[in-house]
This record gives sequence, structure tokens and C-alpha cells, in this order.
Amino acid sequence: MTPIDKIIDDFAFLEEWEDRYRYVIEIGKALPEMPEEQRTAEHKVQGCASQVWLVTNAPDVASGADPVLTFEGESDAHIVRGLVAIVLAIYSGKHASEIVKLDALDVFGKIGLVEHLSAQRANGLRSMVKRIREEAAQQLIA
Repeated sequence: MTPIDKIIDDFAFLEEWEDRYRYVIEIGKALPEMPEEQRTAEHKVQGCASQVWLVTNAPDVASGADPVLTFEGESDAHIVRGLVAIVLAIYSGKHASEIVKLDALDVFGKIGLVEHLSAQRANGLRSMVKRIREEAAQQLIA
């Protein structure tokens, strides 16, 4: 079972939204802390009300390859940190070609989380997803 499949299964057992929010916060607490030197303006995600940093790790490969990408992320807000962790669970460890086709918002819709996010958090989530997909697309043309 992939990390995102486990998260989706866990959400299915949580009926109350307060329990789901607590679970999002717990997922965020389990996210490894990002080293201070990576919390730079270059890694900061624009469009998020909270501070969010995202680092894309791609292996050095020849041009035209379809690398497997991994991501690291961090936020200074508890719920947003959990959202970052869910986004990373969706995308990290996949080929760039898969990432550009995969919309994490579909997964958030499946677990019923999108409609319970504030407008600012939903915009921040869209900004994270857009950035990851754009960086994956860059890897395919690099």
C-alpha cells in the first residue's frame, strides 16, 4: 500500500471533520523537518498564506529521460504542514511524466477535504500542486 493509499483509507474511517483535521495535523507532525538552509526564497511557494517551502529532488540524468522525482516540504502552520505531507505522499517517488498528468486536487476531492478548506488554504494547495507539476514538466524538457 502506498503512503497516499493509506491516507485515503484512514480518511474513510474518520466521519467527523474535527477528527479529519486532527488527522491532517498528525500527518504533518510526521513530516521530516526541512533543514534551515533549504527554507529560502527560491524554495518558498508563492500563493500560500502560510509559509510553505518545497524542494524538488531529481537525479542527474541525461536529457530526454523521465526521472523519478522526490519532494521535501515544510510549513509553519499545522494544518498546512499536513496538507504538504499529503501532497508529497501523492507525488514523491513518481516519474515526472506521471506527475504532470496527476492532479492532487482530485485526491483531495476524493477524501472530501477540498470543500472544507478555507479559500486561502485551497489557493495555497493549488499553488503547491501547480509548482510540483511545473517542475516535473521542466524535468521532461531539460
